Amino acid sequence: MVSITAGSHALGPESGRLLVNTTRTGLGAKAGHDLTIEVTRWRGDATIDIADPAGSSVTVEADAGSFEVREGTGGVKPLSDSDRREIKRILQEKILHVESHPAITFRSTRVSGTAESFRVEGELTIVGVTRPVTVQGVLAEGRARGSAAIAQTRWGIRPYSAFFGTLKLSDEVEVRFDVGLAPAPER
Repeated sequence: MVSITAGSHALGPESGRLLVNTTRTGLGAKAGHDLTIEVTRWRGDATIDIADPAGSSVTVEADAGSFEVREGTGGVKPLSDSDRREIKRILQEKILHVESHPAITFRSTRVSGTAESFRVEGELTIVGVTRPVTVQGVLAEGRARGSAAIAQTRWGIRPYSAFFGTLKLSDEVEVRFDVGLAPAPER
């Protein structure tokens, strides 16, 4: 049984989490870390039509400068605070270019599935490039949970590499969300 209310729902850090998971590859992969990065400033709106999922829609805008490294697994040594600061700097300056592209946006173009399990097709804009993406998710216990696989190169992003290319981030990153669906406040 789905306990989700039809209508408009405000989304953001106060209602849940938006995470990016990276993995490493290359000959030097053992030296690096698989990262869990949280987007700390974002907002969105989900309009849910339980009777007709195609009448549903989602928009999300994330502050590209608000990515914070929450966890690093693997690696030769634990992730230090200095490592976290350096990763954030690289993300902002060399990967997401936040000075010229401060926001990452998603806008649904089609919603399908059931009240329990859904698929959202939409347009994701990163570093000024817009490409289609598909999100898979479930609704349960008043929450929406799901994920999308994002190949960085489709948006013109060269995955980070170090040590002369022997340590690289995998091209594909996973974006995950877990949000409560409280009705949006009356305007």
